[in-house]
Order: sequence, then C-alpha cells, then structure tokens
Amino acid sequence: MLAIVLAFGPGIFAIGYTIGTGSVTSMIVAGSTFGMQLLWVLLLSCLFSGLLMFVYGNFALITGETALYAFKKHIKYGKFLAILIIVGVSFGQWNSLMGILGISANIIYEILAINFEGVIPYKYETILITAIVIISVFYGIMLIGKYTFFEKVLVIFVTFMGLSFIISLFFVQPLPLDVIKGFLPSIPQVPGGKMMVAAFVGTTMAAATFLSRPLFVKGKGWTIKNLDQQKKDAITAAILVFVISASVMAVACGALFLEGKVVTKVLDMANTLEPIAGNLAVSIFFFGTLSAGLSSIFPCLLIAPLLLADYQSGELDTNSRQFRIITFIACLVALIVPIFGANPIEMQILSQVFNVFVLPAVILGIILLVNNKKVMKGYKTNLGVNIGLCAALCFSCIISYNGVLGLLEYF
Repeated sequence: MLAIVLAFGPGIFAIGYTIGTGSVTSMIVAGSTFGMQLLWVLLLSCLFSGLLMFVYGNFALITGETALYAFKKHIKYGKFLAILIIVGVSFGQWNSLMGILGISANIIYEILAINFEGVIPYKYETILITAIVIISVFYGIMLIGKYTFFEKVLVIFVTFMGLSFIISLFFVQPLPLDVIKGFLPSIPQVPGGKMMVAAFVGTTMAAATFLSRPLFVKGKGWTIKNLDQQKKDAITAAILVFVISASVMAVACGALFLEGKVVTKVLDMANTLEPIAGNLAVSIFFFGTLSAGLSSIFPCLLIAPLLLADYQSGELDTNSRQFRIITFIACLVALIVPIFGANPIEMQILSQVFNVFVLPAVILGIILLVNNKKVMKGYKTNLGVNIGLCAALCFSCIISYNGVLGLLEYF
C-alpha cells in the first residue's frame, strides 16, 4: 500500500496545495453554516481543476516549457501578465500561509491543553513558540530537500489527512436528500454567502496548483512519453480532492448544521465530532486537520521562488541564494497571525477569497498557449478541451465578481 501511495505523481502537490487548512476550514464553515448547499461549487471547481492540471501538464510535456516562462515568451503583453500572476498568487498563498500556521499551532495547543492543563494560562506563548518551531523545521527541510524528497514527505501527510477525514465520515453522515440538493446550483442569500462561494473556489481551484504543474512534472522526470500517465495523475488528483473535501463538508453538515452550531474558532472544528464519538473522533479529526495544515506549508513556502524561477528560466534551483532568501521571508510572513494573536479562521477564509482574482488570467494564458500551433509543435487541442477551458474561464470570472461583492459586504 505504501509503495502504491509513494508511486503517486505530481498530483500529490495539487492535493497539498488544494486541501490544506484553508480548504478544511472553508468546508467546515460552509458545512456548519449552509449544510450541503455549496456541494455544486465544489464539484465544478474540482472538475475544472482536473482539466486545468491536465492541460498545463500536457503543455509542459509537449513543449518542454513551463507556464510563466511561456507566457512571457509567446503571448503579447505576456511579461506584464506573468508579473501580475506572480504578485497575485504569491500574495494569496502567503496570506494562506499565515492562516495555516495559525490554525496548526492552535490545534497543537488544544491537544496539549486537553492533556496538560498547566499550559492553559500560557495560550499565547504556547501557540507562538509552537508556530516558530513548526516553521523553523519546515525551513530547515526546505534547505536540504529536492523535489523527490518534498514529494515523499507530502505523500505521507496527505495520506494521513485523507484517511482521517474519510474515517471521520463514518461517525456522522448527512441526510442523502441534503447531498442531492447540494448538487443544485444556489448561492446562500445571507451575509457572508457570496464570500463563502468565492473562498470555496479560491481553495479548490487554486491558480498555484496549475502554474506549478509544469515544474513538478519536469521535476518528476516525465517526458512526452508520459502523456497518458500525466492525464491519469491529473484525474486522480481531482477525484481525491473532491472526495476528501466533500467528506469534510458532510461531517460538518451532519454534526453541526442540524444542531444550529457555527464555527468561529479553531476548537469549534474539533467539536464537529465530539457529541457523536467523543475524544477518539476528536483526535482523528484533529490529526487530519493538522496533517492538512502541514501538507500545505511546503507548497505555500515553495510558490513564490517557484513562480519566480519559472518566469526567469523555467528551472527551479532549491540550492540557490534566491530560493533561500524568498522562503525565509515567507517564513517570517507566516508568523504574523501567531505574533498578533489574530483569528486564524477569519484570516484563512479571507485569503481563499483573494486567490480567485488571479484565476481568470491564469486560464486565459493557457487557452492562448495551447491553441498556438507553432508553440504546440503541431499538436492540436481538441474541441472538448477548448470548450471546457472556456467554461472554466467564464466560471472563474463569475466567481471573481462574486468575490468582489462578498468582500464589499464584509468590509
């Protein structure tokens, strides 16, 4: 079983980017507040995510080029588009990193508080020290690791996370009718409903997932001979993202929505299962959420140097001075929420909303590239893929507009 899991390709990074504490937080808040009403958003996001992973991966294998480097090289005003994407994606991912580290440190504090009551008066100090230790360990690993090493560590975290949430689903299940209704498109007409939809798309259809795909495909050592394998990897990743995310939402719906309970702080997420299964379920759920957080720290730290390397040359050198400096800055940014004692759940939801605004540019760029016969070396993108990409572009524009309305309501 371990051999099968470790054989998983670059799709594991897609799961790491997509299902972090941001996704878990969004799913729990949505499930506890709106039940299964937003399941249709999750389905569409995963469907388009799978398509975009497939297209970006194919582009890399056929042309040998990475995304931003190709934008700069082959698209008119592509240089401006690439810089805009780097700034937008890095801003969104670093915002996510703050929330991820805050939630992960809070989870460890809650586990310590349950077992050692002496730490309760020192909540702020415990969370801050825990956050510093976590981010220091990850930075140390970043300095010595290569692609294959990152992949193996990420596989372990993602496996634990997926099993934890799916096991949790057996403790509490939503009504089948609620699940069926969730596939019917509707937006909750309540304060925060529009922002929640945008946050959903921001976390499950993350631009960073597609932009990083060519670099991870190259890092895996795949060539044009691996087109079929790349396709299966993208489909598998999209299916796993949907199954795990829907499981989290369903657990929150079954345990909290029907009770009228709303999630506002980290401990509320553990309460998702406590009434039904006691400490065992809480421990499983906490472990899954912590694994989700830790599985997201790697990709979030990697994203800025990865995009910059993509733009400059299409090659990521994890031993370069540039890589070390940028990841160190990202580590300092990650500590903002723990240092100021801000609410990590609120920060996490907001960061997911910001992620949707750069999405239309990322989709438009790849549409222009894969339909350029000269760039694609004679390979023709079929009609079905083009229709899917256009539908994804329309969907991202609608969600971005929805996100603007949601933020205006919030502020």
